[in-house]
Amino acid sequence: MLLSTGRHRRTRTLTIAAAVVCASGAGGVYLGLSGGGAQAASSTVTVSSTSQLEAAVKNATAGTVIQVRGGTYYPSATLKSTADGTSSERITLRAHGAEKVRIDGSKLPDGSWLAGIYGDYWTVENLAFVNSPAQGFVATSSAGGVFRNLVTADNGDSGFTLRGDGTTGNLVQNLDSHGNYDPAGHGQNADGIAVKFGSGTGNRITGARLFDNSDDGLDLWQFSSPVTIEHSWAFGNGENRWSDPAFEGNGNGFKLGGGGASVAHVVNNNAAWDNTLHGFTENSNTGAIALNRNTAYANAQNGFYFATGRARLGKNLAVSDKGGPAKLGSAAVSAGNNWDSGVATPPFRSTDAKSAYAARGADGSLPATTFLTTGSTTIGSTMD
Repeated sequence: MLLSTGRHRRTRTLTIAAAVVCASGAGGVYLGLSGGGAQAASSTVTVSSTSQLEAAVKNATAGTVIQVRGGTYYPSATLKSTADGTSSERITLRAHGAEKVRIDGSKLPDGSWLAGIYGDYWTVENLAFVNSPAQGFVATSSAGGVFRNLVTADNGDSGFTLRGDGTTGNLVQNLDSHGNYDPAGHGQNADGIAVKFGSGTGNRITGARLFDNSDDGLDLWQFSSPVTIEHSWAFGNGENRWSDPAFEGNGNGFKLGGGGASVAHVVNNNAAWDNTLHGFTENSNTGAIALNRNTAYANAQNGFYFATGRARLGKNLAVSDKGGPAKLGSAAVSAGNNWDSGVATPPFRSTDAKSAYAARGADGSLPATTFLTTGSTTIGSTMD
């Protein structure tokens, strides 16, 4: 079901299987596409049909900017590229201006990913990847990627995935990933975001909402390098919303390891609530995971489960988790958390989560909310 993790680097010329109509403007030269065939005269391509989108992604080279006009696109095969950008000539795939773009995988063959990037220095932003029969968006062994203001929803496996060795220096910012469910696995694999089966430093996830997925909100299974997760929310994961009689989804908010990895991930200022297992868990990761100023609320098991590893927990807040606020082993270090002696639990301003589902800001930032905020400057998530 997964595509090969191998890298295939080669230089391409940018060719589009369509005639090119050029028009200059304040922002440079923009390309409109129609029937026929011609080589592109510029690295900026504006596409308005599925066939144009497929060709533009396939033929992208360093410096290519692909602008997708508003609408819904139905690829017939995985949108795949092995091309590399550079730090000075990135490859960019984005919506045209503020237009709304949905890339819909409902016409793909069974088992197909919707999008698979195998190159470095890609920027992908302001797009929705939905209804794939398998993974929504996958970047494999990619370095220097910027994945911003994306939606990955209702896919047949994890919504957004970073994987493979050489996964280095990627930024995932303001991702909404929800409703992902793998029927073949009865829900046990589809996470909101997965950073799995690989290695590479400098990867950061910020501003994500990971909710109503069949498995976990975030999963770092068998990723052997530290990942930074901050200012992100994971909620409502693991519930059987698909009436699957053999449902096997886990339902952790933030699953921070597993598969033998011992890694010191960094987890700051996040929140996990209403998940069917733990809010935050090491998942057998024995590394010195650092967790600071996170909030767990009303999860079905523990707010924080770090029973075997060397986690370092400070200034975290856990309230109304059915399994208790925290289960910690003897190697964990805990200080300044509300389950520690002498630390007060500040009251929440609101426990109504409705505003957490609201529209994001114009820049893609999380919606303003008083939910799970306390006004404290010393403990718990600031929820922003």
